[in-house]
Amino acid sequence: MASMTHSAFTPKPQDPALEQIIKLAVMAVGGQGGGVLTNWIEDCARANGYAVQATSVAGVAQRTGATIYYMEMAPIGDRAPVFALLPAAGDVDILVAAEMMEAGRAIMRGFVTPDRTTLIASSHRALAVSEKTVPGDGIADSEEVIAAAEVAARRFIAFDMEKIAVDAGSMISASLFGALAGSGALPFDRASFEAAIKGSGRGVEASLRAFSAGFEAAARGTVETPKSGRAKPSAPGAPSGPKALIEQWATLEARASALPAPVRDMALTGLRAVVDFQDLDYGREYLDRVETVLASDDPARNQELTLEAAKYIAKAMAYDDVFRVADLKTRGSRFARVRGEIAPAKGAQMKLTEFMHPRAEEIVGMMPARLGRRLSASARAMRLIDRLFNKGRRLRTDRLLPFAQLYVLGGLRRFRRGTLRHALEMEHLEGWLAQALAYRRIDYALGVETLRNRRLVKGYSDTHARGLSKFDRVMDGVALLAGRDDAAHWCKLLREAALADEKGNQLEGALKTVRSFAGQAETALAN
Repeated sequence: MASMTHSAFTPKPQDPALEQIIKLAVMAVGGQGGGVLTNWIEDCARANGYAVQATSVAGVAQRTGATIYYMEMAPIGDRAPVFALLPAAGDVDILVAAEMMEAGRAIMRGFVTPDRTTLIASSHRALAVSEKTVPGDGIADSEEVIAAAEVAARRFIAFDMEKIAVDAGSMISASLFGALAGSGALPFDRASFEAAIKGSGRGVEASLRAFSAGFEAAARGTVETPKSGRAKPSAPGAPSGPKALIEQWATLEARASALPAPVRDMALTGLRAVVDFQDLDYGREYLDRVETVLASDDPARNQELTLEAAKYIAKAMAYDDVFRVADLKTRGSRFARVRGEIAPAKGAQMKLTEFMHPRAEEIVGMMPARLGRRLSASARAMRLIDRLFNKGRRLRTDRLLPFAQLYVLGGLRRFRRGTLRHALEMEHLEGWLAQALAYRRIDYALGVETLRNRRLVKGYSDTHARGLSKFDRVMDGVALLAGRDDAAHWCKLLREAALADEKGNQLEGALKTVRSFAGQAETALAN
């Protein structure tokens, strides 16, 4: 009986033909040429006497799910091979990821294993929708994926294949193809890969340049640490303008430079921002506020309170209003940046469309403060203004008239100080700053965290309104916490909850917790 049981469960020997099947998956999103790359690989394999089957499974949307292109190939023999339609966890020989987070997703799904998988990934980042919509910093850490890949893959190759492709005037599919060829993971010579590109007949020269650069980098076995995705700020250039204004600026700069060392660089950065936003007098107001905070700071704490004040007072003073948005959209530096990002062909005309969608609040905010307050108090007037102006407008700023409209609107910033929006922003700033200094007198750490709460208020139109609502709710929660030993800790938790999701569900959950133990404390005192 025992022998019968043993024979029933003895595994059958694996079909040797299965060992000849190469299983390859490509993970790419829209616009990266995943389909072109798949066609090239198929053509190359067939030219070398292989039978190939390719399938694809599309993601839900362009950046919420990658398309998985899956191929199986084997030498043509007497019997036609039977191929699978989809990749299986633990059963992929080669995985090509067109972006670093796609490599991470492949690892999470079990497609990358240390016993067999060669992982080839571009180290650049194309941010996912989920990363962009988080109100705080939602960018995932590429270095964690690098560390995981070095453990999970049998062999790992990573470098910036997007940059290689752009420099060659091609698409990333060509540099990925070159990296695949240079890795030696497929049993085909370089000429076969290049012949596949030549056979496609489109953009051949640029594709071959990108292919060659990718091939050489992969042949070296390169693993590059990805860039953070955050551009380093460029060093400010020397100011230019009338001599009298340059002298006034030098006086302000010297005043900021005289601040304590821990605060100095931040204050200089904030000063440049607010002067660029408005004028030199506005810069003097900024330094007045920073120095007011410094007077109540504690040098033994390395001026942390003033450092945060220098950062967030500048952000509060350089708010986004209609004038600011129009000004930024018509600056020469913006056109240069856009041109650099899209890299149009030589001689091509760049067409740029701006989308403007002002609400009634933005229109009234541009009016003189007294008139704006009267209109804001009238529901009927606000409905009428909203009906007239709250419509999406597309302005082609490569054309004279739309550009001139925005340019003139941006120039109206000289009247900003008299507007309702400015009055409201300054009232909010003064209230927030006074509250932070009041908390500082009883709890230094809580004062610092209260200053940092200003991070929640940013953006324009609906984005600004949502951020302001979250700020108010967090500050209401902080008011319940003042006097507790862990008040600063809870203030930080509330802010992080507010930044975690756009709808504010996590913030509401954190506030319920705060209200629960605040209510318990009140009950205990009453008893």
